[in-house]
Amino acid sequence: MSLLTAGRTRRVASGIGLGLAMLLAGCGAGGSANQTAVYQMGERVQVGPLIYTILEADWLNELPGEASPRIPQNKFLTIRATVTNSGNREVNLPLLNLVDAGNRQILEVEDGKGVEEWFGLYRAIKPADTLPGRFVFDVKPGNYKLLLTDGGDLEKEATALVSIPLRLKENDKFEPGTETKEGH
Repeated sequence: MSLLTAGRTRRVASGIGLGLAMLLAGCGAGGSANQTAVYQMGERVQVGPLIYTILEADWLNELPGEASPRIPQNKFLTIRATVTNSGNREVNLPLLNLVDAGNRQILEVEDGKGVEEWFGLYRAIKPADTLPGRFVFDVKPGNYKLLLTDGGDLEKEATALVSIPLRLKENDKFEPGTETKEGH
């Protein structure tokens, strides 16, 4: 083999090796395997040791208060769920976030007094226990995704999303500038 042929062979082999390396790098971090799954309400969703089932979402104009009703800045969204600890040690259920259409996260309210079955702030779940309850948010009416988490370290945290479509009751007032799922 001549020096000219050997040089071409090395360049072709280097190009193939570089192309394979770039292809493999594209399949790594940020690929579809790392994207958060989106589930529907009613589906059983396991996130680490926690198993969530999102049962219903209700929009409220106010919450009962001791002296007078509590009025939200926007509208109260309560999400009824069950959470099961399938692990072998106690787990603290973290505060959750809603994700809006612009991918902004809205943290659960820290005071859900007046909400029947509010999960509360301290939410320890023993192994094999299931807690029923409600998460409470103060948000504008719209379609959201509930970001579920196992509460682990940020680098190792497992997450999933549950679609929370806008469904207002017949007697609810519709706010100008928002649209229902049907676009009315």
